[in-house]
Amino acid sequence: MSSLSPAAFLQHIPLFAACGEEERRQLAAQAQEIRVAKGEALFRRGDPCGGMHVVVVGKVKLSILARQGAEKVVELIQAGQSLGEAVMFLGQPYPVNGDALEDSLLLFLPAGPLFDACARDPMLSRRLLAGLSMRLHSLLKDVETYSLTTATERVVIYLFNALGEAEAGTVTLPVSKQVIASRLNLTPETFSRILQRLAEDGGIRVDGRDIVVTDRRKLADLLDPA
Repeated sequence: MSSLSPAAFLQHIPLFAACGEEERRQLAAQAQEIRVAKGEALFRRGDPCGGMHVVVVGKVKLSILARQGAEKVVELIQAGQSLGEAVMFLGQPYPVNGDALEDSLLLFLPAGPLFDACARDPMLSRRLLAGLSMRLHSLLKDVETYSLTTATERVVIYLFNALGEAEAGTVTLPVSKQVIASRLNLTPETFSRILQRLAEDGGIRVDGRDIVVTDRRKLADLLDPA
């Protein structure tokens, strides 16, 4: 999946980029390559966590299951991102399920060598804390969005975040509509109905996973109606 060695890959991860070459080499020597096929579980809720993962190639879905069996997607982890740091520091089992959304390659960094590296390099500890703080901030923003916005507003905000500052353009959903719907705290049926309504109003055009934003101002009116 990747031609980079573990040490070379870690050099391109912001968390480890500032580490010395010898520090990265030692961490890479302890790293384990893990390959997970699409649809396979990386870990289950309740499994022990003995370290952190870094995604080299692929995507990982973090989710929880309701008693009725409905899935709530908590986070999507892409290539270059990491997962499991908070649970590793707490020494607790995973509180979520982790599943590969496509064929994926990950590096697993055991807790022991990471803790030793943090003791030798205080800046690594600060970067880990900064990463955890950013993730917490993101989750709090999600809670705010789910609590204070309508279903339609959530979809529009998602499209705007993906589109950036462009007035128009194509947003390609990185995963299935079902997963995106769960990430937005919507049912797949509600997500599809909203896309259909936005398309009928002329703000977007839907072609499979490609959502073409044709009139950003029309969508913006749904967030701040006159």
